[in-house]
Amino acid sequence: MWIPIAVAAGGAVLLGVVGGLMTPIGPWYRDLRKPRLQPPNWLFGPAWTIILGLAAWSAVIAWNAATDDATRTRVIILFAVNALFHLLWSPLFFRARRPDWALIEVVFLWASLVALVLGLWPISHSASLLILPYLLWVSFAAWLNSAIVRLNRPFT
Repeated sequence: MWIPIAVAAGGAVLLGVVGGLMTPIGPWYRDLRKPRLQPPNWLFGPAWTIILGLAAWSAVIAWNAATDDATRTRVIILFAVNALFHLLWSPLFFRARRPDWALIEVVFLWASLVALVLGLWPISHSASLLILPYLLWVSFAAWLNSAIVRLNRPFT
């Protein structure tokens, strides 16, 4: 009972911490031209905390709703693929300073979220619905990423 909760919570904390460490807000980022709808920097931390918390909750619900080992394996694969793409975006955008590469990568992150929503639906509607805020936020983030690329290119 507690093991899925601990694993999901630990995964969410790990993603949040690594994402935060890979997101330096320094002069390079501050100097980028950004779209009018760019949220303030302070909003990203609370937004990701809520989103990753909902994703962890979703993982626990899906794990507990799974009726066999094959379904549990599918849940693990869906979340693991998403975690991989989640972890790749910030280093590309902030560390490599390549918003253009991050824009390509965010397509895979977005697709992993669509796969989560669709893949969890037959297992648990609730688990699937808890991923929607994450999907919406990444959709908005992809638009922001695209606008930053458009306003600041070329990147070298």
